[in-house]
Amino acid sequence: MQVAQHSMLKPSSWFRSLQPTTKLCTPSVSNLDRGSKRGGRGLVTLGRQPEVPAANHLSNLTLECPPSTLQQQQQQQQQQPTSAYLHLPFCKRKCFYCDFPVEAVGMKTEAQRVQQRMQDYVKLLCKEIKAMQPLNDAPLKTVYFGGGTPSLVPPDLMARILDTLHHHLRIEPQAEVTLEADPGTFDAPRLRAYMDLGINRISMGVQSFDEGLLKACGRPHDLREVYRAIEAVHASTIPSWSLDIISGLPRLSMDSWRHTLQEAIHAQPSHVSVYDLQVEEGTPFARWFSPGSAPLPDDDNTATMYAAASATLQDAGYEHYEVSNYARPGHRSQHNQVYWRCLPCYGFGLGAASYVEGRRFSRPASMPKYKQWVEDFASPDSKSRGVPGLSQPPDSQEERMLDAVMLRLRTADGLDMRSFASEYGADAARRALTALEPHFQDGLVLAVHEGRAPTGPTNLGSLHDQLVNARGVRLADPDGFLLSNHIISDVFAALSALE
Repeated sequence: MQVAQHSMLKPSSWFRSLQPTTKLCTPSVSNLDRGSKRGGRGLVTLGRQPEVPAANHLSNLTLECPPSTLQQQQQQQQQQPTSAYLHLPFCKRKCFYCDFPVEAVGMKTEAQRVQQRMQDYVKLLCKEIKAMQPLNDAPLKTVYFGGGTPSLVPPDLMARILDTLHHHLRIEPQAEVTLEADPGTFDAPRLRAYMDLGINRISMGVQSFDEGLLKACGRPHDLREVYRAIEAVHASTIPSWSLDIISGLPRLSMDSWRHTLQEAIHAQPSHVSVYDLQVEEGTPFARWFSPGSAPLPDDDNTATMYAAASATLQDAGYEHYEVSNYARPGHRSQHNQVYWRCLPCYGFGLGAASYVEGRRFSRPASMPKYKQWVEDFASPDSKSRGVPGLSQPPDSQEERMLDAVMLRLRTADGLDMRSFASEYGADAARRALTALEPHFQDGLVLAVHEGRAPTGPTNLGSLHDQLVNARGVRLADPDGFLLSNHIISDVFAALSALE
């Protein structure tokens, strides 16, 4: 596919203002490359509620004095939103498994009518950004452009979005700025044009290195375009990039899966996301297939594929730092860690979700309704006062507690039980650990220590006993991750009895 050249495009004003005294650098820490939407297993029935022992094994987890003023300031600073997700919905066509809000524009993406649609949308998006009330003085540390296929949006329009974002919310000089991109939508000059705007990370949706599977999924690119895209990424010298692949696809064999894993490693990305196919209601796949039934792999084969990915990628030097995500040292997705740490995040665009002022809010997923919502939101008479979802009640402490359990146990860093006890009480921590104890004895849960490897059941005693000198808990890789929803459901059941 011929891609327009944009090598002479000027840097956006926010990025240009940083040069030459500062420059964007390779991320020093970590896309949910949108893993929370695609990854993980289906929820299972809640397990029986375990009894909580009367003995206080967690006395060391309780705070003996109130947090200091400095601690309170640090906690307050941590809750200031310093991340933004922006949804760019345009795709050549909608894949057969996709349930994201997208606008299919056809294969002729340079056509005037398509470019006009993009211009109109960017104008609307910028209007929403300007209507958002900045909630603090902290600049954005991460910016994530998801879709859709954001790499279809020309660099000059991307510059307009970034300039608006920087003018209104400010972008930190060393912010991680990620753009999702699909093969067949960019070449090296176009990537360099994006880099000139301050974009320093690409998340590329390859999904498979099997030509037949690409067609079976309705992907708009072929295998030749995949390899051209990989060459373009390397030629651009972008500091960090991620490659997405999907397991559990129809008629996916273990041989084909091993080939995809090896080709992914051969491409030398900084980061790999491995998503297990989820058959979403309302998609063509939902009409054609039933989860766990042929031609989809059964649960045993899917679990084998997951374990193979974990072993193969870790052997190649990637850290398995979240259920669906792997990174080279220094290349974790900073933006996705905001989600996994339950931190606030601005959201802009069609169907985008935000978490600000303790409120989760999703914008309309249809374009006409989104347009009307932006007009209402930006109106001087708006009751939202520049904060979306302000009329909704904030998340309760129970909701925040369950989110913390679910999201932190998806990660290799795990759940810090001292922090958990400090925020939600020693009784909640006791109940959580009692629910985790049988899984610890089965080797599915590990105790996390500072400066040494996690430990399982030993002669040191129970999980409670080990936590006297440990920081927290995590799920074992791969078996604990594979059964994560079952384990987390047991914890939810235990916590539901809290008064």
